Amino acid sequence: MRTRRAALTAIASAASLALTLSACGQNSEGGSKDEGGSTKGATIGISMPTKSSERWIADGNNVVKDLESKGYKTQLVYGEDDPAKQVSQIENMITQGVKALIVAAIDNKSMNNVLQQAKDAKIPVISYDRLILGTENVDYYASFDNEKVGELQGDYIVNKLGLKSGKKGPFNIELFAGSNDDNNTRYFFQGAMNVLKPYIDKKQLVVKSGQTELTKVTTLRWDGATAQRRMDDILTKSYKSGKVDAVLSPYDGISIGIISALKSDGYGSKDKPLPVVTGQDAEVASVKSIIAGDQSMTVYKDTRELAKVASSMVDALLNGKKPETNDTETYDNQAKVVPAYLLEPVAVDKENYQKVVVDSGYIKAGDLK
Repeated sequence: MRTRRAALTAIASAASLALTLSACGQNSEGGSKDEGGSTKGATIGISMPTKSSERWIADGNNVVKDLESKGYKTQLVYGEDDPAKQVSQIENMITQGVKALIVAAIDNKSMNNVLQQAKDAKIPVISYDRLILGTENVDYYASFDNEKVGELQGDYIVNKLGLKSGKKGPFNIELFAGSNDDNNTRYFFQGAMNVLKPYIDKKQLVVKSGQTELTKVTTLRWDGATAQRRMDDILTKSYKSGKVDAVLSPYDGISIGIISALKSDGYGSKDKPLPVVTGQDAEVASVKSIIAGDQSMTVYKDTRELAKVASSMVDALLNGKKPETNDTETYDNQAKVVPAYLLEPVAVDKENYQKVVVDSGYIKAGDLK
């Protein structure tokens, strides 16, 4: 991963150029090609997981906006966290003749049959942020450096607790991970544990619940209420004495559930301050929580840029060109290594949220009031 990240950094200055390749096809029904080879007016199917997260609503809208700016038509659907519904929606789009698919999978192992249908119809498939597993019928992957996301979260905990000196601790930490049907979950968790495990091994960090394996700490569908119930259970069973000093949370919605459980247990007062709580996606509610001093940090991933990556991949494929990639080794989906373009995530806390997410236009200042 380190070698690949060096390569990512080296090409960062050229990213905007890479993301705009093949932006020349415009208008006309049916996906015909003009003399220059550009596919005109083709409809692109976009399948997103759920509208329950503001992040996925923004992703869908951004992909639509970028594809339409290139002259494509779009069909955007949301599976509402129901894998069977998502598969049915994709089948319908294939039947209706979409020319390419961009899919953020709900269940990354439920797509084999429907993506074979796409392959048979000569429809290229872009796996969007969540890698689809177990099928060769995924052409490209657009995402962020997912292991780096976890490393940023782990580094933040280590730095806030002052562990690097080797003299502080022990501190109590509890671990949460994402949904067990999302391939990104293991990358986020592995990245965080790359940082945290040495301190756990040295007993500078103590997991009082004893729940340290990925299989014990996942949160189905990334659901905040599920995380809240688990945190309630941990506090009841493992913290009859002592306090929680840090919680590794992989996602803002999970963080909100964790913080609710902590506050119900009396955390958030002067005598019992909230622990360090991480997050991901820079959702408005969690940025507000960071400003208020509840959640400690989040990992910002500019999904506007991710939408550009995915739409540029589609545009290249439909015009007989090879999409830009910067990782052709890491993302093995158990059937093939899927070539990927990865963007860099950024840690955000109270000190830099204004510069990173507000000044960049990702969040409007008025939405944080």
